[in-house]
Amino acid sequence: MVIGTARVVLRLAENGTLKDKRQVVKSLLARLRNTFNVATAEVDTLDDRRTATIGIACVSNDARHADEVLAKVLRFIEETRLDAEVVSFETEIGRAF
Repeated sequence: MVIGTARVVLRLAENGTLKDKRQVVKSLLARLRNTFNVATAEVDTLDDRRTATIGIACVSNDARHADEVLAKVLRFIEETRLDAEVVSFETEIGRAF
């Protein structure tokens, strides 16, 4: 079993309140789950209205496939969320059991 994880930091410059930020983040997380069948959560910078840190995980039987899924997730975020700038993107692929 191969587990691929990613940590994405987004800059959300147009948000005026935490409520605005949470609406953007909630929408993004749901779209990633539905489109790519990955697990997602906001994992850090919860009280910063202009920064969102997203954790993403996928399980596969092939490391290359897990890496491709995470790369597609990044492209999707960059291409569809014009209100969010990707500041950093880190991945890790590892075997479990």
